[in-house]
Order: sequence, then structure tokens, then C-alpha cells
Amino acid sequence: MRSFAVPFVLSLTLAFTLILPAPAARAAEDAPTADVQGSADHPLISRFAGSLLVGYGQQEWAATEFPGTTGMSKTERHKFADPLQLEGRITRLFYLGPIGKTPLEIFRNQQQALVAAGFKPRFLCELKPCADTYFALDTSARGKSMSWAKGALIGIKGNNFKGARWGLPMALGTDEARILAGTLSRGGIEVQILLYTSEAENEYTDRAASYIEIVEPKAMPTGQVKVDAKAMAQGLQAEGRIALYGILFDTGKAELKPESNPQLEQMVFIVGHTDNTGNIESNIKLSQSRAQSVVAALTQRGIAAARLQAHGNANFAPLASNASEDGRAKNRRVEMVLQ
Repeated sequence: MRSFAVPFVLSLTLAFTLILPAPAARAAEDAPTADVQGSADHPLISRFAGSLLVGYGQQEWAATEFPGTTGMSKTERHKFADPLQLEGRITRLFYLGPIGKTPLEIFRNQQQALVAAGFKPRFLCELKPCADTYFALDTSARGKSMSWAKGALIGIKGNNFKGARWGLPMALGTDEARILAGTLSRGGIEVQILLYTSEAENEYTDRAASYIEIVEPKAMPTGQVKVDAKAMAQGLQAEGRIALYGILFDTGKAELKPESNPQLEQMVFIVGHTDNTGNIESNIKLSQSRAQSVVAALTQRGIAAARLQAHGNANFAPLASNASEDGRAKNRRVEMVLQ
């Protein structure tokens, strides 16, 4: 367990300050009785019946790290071997289970519900192997981005710990811990889900805690920073090319979207790139067509056609891995390259 409530003694996992037991009636009043204000279950997964949502946070666009397929590093302690770097809308939820319900019962229900919905597991650990994963996830840092309900965890078992109180935020542990990570496809979008269920702080609370983190891929809001022609010219001289992500197309189409106009006013030499969706032949044609669409738009804006050259590079020069939607989004781009 994460915290063993003996004064001035450290547990195997974390040290904590024990708050001396209060009378049982008064301690019971300190336990949370309602969800944290402003919170809501995520539409993809409901809570275990009778649970309270006591920790909640949502960031419209942020980054996080999940375990990859090979789990923990064999050379670095408390590190993932192949961490999955994710960006998008991040929702974090922390539930307290009903008193008396075991972490195993809650986790198995969550696991079965996810699998029945089409969830594809990538990483799973149960009990002792989860100790390294606990530290690798750095749950306390994740908890800082969340809002928390008022109240505390109350000891209700053990003669020496009835009425004892422990802090609520991210009160997970390594005893009875089970961790699951993977993907769930909804509406053609691959959503990443991490589930961590364990004792709520320690066995004396007689409760389970569940932390759920959900990452929904989405494009980062663009157009919030402008770069003028002089700055772009300096970039070309320094690097020989500039990637522009404000050039927008609908999936599988070569027609420019109106939102591309601010960037088109700046461009000169054009190379189109795609992700690895589809076969090579279609991607070559698509990237070439997209580059030609940009050249045509530039010509209409008064740039001499003799100065422009369109080239389709398909998915031969990726900037990131095509294994995730975030990587594919980075690879779908139009570059201007110094000739």
C-alpha cells in the first residue's frame, strides 16, 4: 500500500503525515459526499455504480505520456521502455469507490465494459509489477492539473486507525493496483485511455480509488501567431525550408480550404506531403495535386508562374511517426523549399 499509518515511519512507497484520529462521528463528516464542483463523467466510460467523482480536470490542448507496448524499461528504473507521447484534449478523472467494494471488483467491471465497447489493450499490469508503473506515471504531477472535492479519506478499519484522515488528491497506491492502457475507436477517431485502480491510500480506508485519463486527438488551434514575409525569408536562408501547417485540406481531397488564405499570401516554393493513409500511388497523386493547388492559388495572387514549382512527395519524408493521429497530423503538411 502507498501509506502505512504509523507515526514517523515511512511506507515502502511514499511518506505521509498522519493526522491523529478524530472521534468517529466528526471524522465521518470529513469524508466527501458529492462530486467535485464542475465535474462530469466522460461520455466514453461511466463510473462504477455508487462512486464519487472527487477529482477532475480537462485541458483542451495539452501533452501527456502513456506506457507503450513493451512496458517498463529494463535499464532505467521507473521509466517506460517506449513511452507514448500524446497531444490533444486531455480529461482526468479520479473516483472513490463505495465503501467495502474491492479494487479488483471495480477494475474488472471497468475492464469488461471497455473491452465490450471495442477497447484494444496495449499495456496491462496487475499487483506487484505495477509498482514501477506507479512511479513512471508520476500521478502527483498529473493531479496538479485537477480540481478536488473537499474532505479527506477516513480510516474505518484497524483499532489504531479508525477516524484517521489522509489527503484526498491522487490517493492511489501500489497495493491491489491494476493498470490498463489502450485505444478505443469512436467515429473514426482513436481515443487513448489509461485506467489505474488500487486501494484508496491504504487498506484502512476500505475503499478503492480509480484514476482515468482520456486523450482525444485534435488539431492544435492555429492562426494565433503570425509570421511576416521577412521572418519567413530569414527562415529559408537559415534552414532551407519552412513547414506551414496553416495550409488546410479536407481528408482525401486536394481543394484548398478558405482558412488557408493567410499562409498563401506568404508562400513561394511548394512541396506537398501526406501521412501513410492509403497506398503510395494515391499519396503521390494526392500530394502532387495539393502542391499544384497551392501553386495555382499563388499564381492568382500575382506570383510569377515561372518562379513556382509543385512537387508531390507523398509520405516519403515524415516528420513524426505515423503510428498515432498526432504524428500523422504533423506529416500532412505543405513545405516551401529554397530552390
